[in-house]
Amino acid sequence: MAGRTTAERGERQQESSVPPPVRGRLRTIVVLGALLVLLGAGVAWVLYGSDWLRVERVPVSGTRVLTPAQVREAAAVPLGEPMMSVDTDIIEARLRRKLPRIDTVEVVRSWPHGIGLKVIERTPVVLIRKGGNFVEVDAEGVRFATVSRAPKGVPLLELSVSRTGPAAASFRRFGAGRLVREAVRAAGDLPRSLAGATRTVRVRSYDAISLELADGRTVAWGSGENGRAKARALTALMKAAPGARHFDVSVPTAPASSGS
Repeated sequence: MAGRTTAERGERQQESSVPPPVRGRLRTIVVLGALLVLLGAGVAWVLYGSDWLRVERVPVSGTRVLTPAQVREAAAVPLGEPMMSVDTDIIEARLRRKLPRIDTVEVVRSWPHGIGLKVIERTPVVLIRKGGNFVEVDAEGVRFATVSRAPKGVPLLELSVSRTGPAAASFRRFGAGRLVREAVRAAGDLPRSLAGATRTVRVRSYDAISLELADGRTVAWGSGENGRAKARALTALMKAAPGARHFDVSVPTAPASSGS
């Protein structure tokens, strides 16, 4: 019988030169590595291949004007798909694009079978008449919806800018868009007690915004600047002169009232 070759003898010597504890640790590492691979494959199968973690329901919360059905339809969450494969960012972007009434939305995974849609809708602070309809505008100046019936407690915005005189110069300088934003800004700063009792926000120029209340009283607001100070001054003035019909807070440090 032929003896071992030189190479075989070298390999044998190398194996015998590895101490038994080291060989044991190497075997343990190999076994653990194999177990980790198997575990990873199992986890991947559970998350993506099994029926245990698939989308079966889409609960909706936070709606006021929109219905949950409208939100679900716009979201188009893929039912039956693995929970992990659902792209929540895409769903959020889709909802904001299809439903401008939505201000913010959070898409969350509700394990093991739900994709929750948490919605916050925009709140109108003024309305702009458009034919027989009304355009809702929020506190950021976003025109987000057109409705056939005016929501209760939301004032109508009137842009009554003269094309001659100082008002015309204001219009040329700021433009209709800026004047509308100033009116929205003023409406958003109204005291809470008056926000729902304001009938009209009228804009004649950048610094000539006025309010007409539901009971006929009027307020000279001025520009949209210093809104919070004007709101505080108006609240105090109305308490001090409850019988007045006209209030001027265009200069909040020197408010005035008149009429009875």
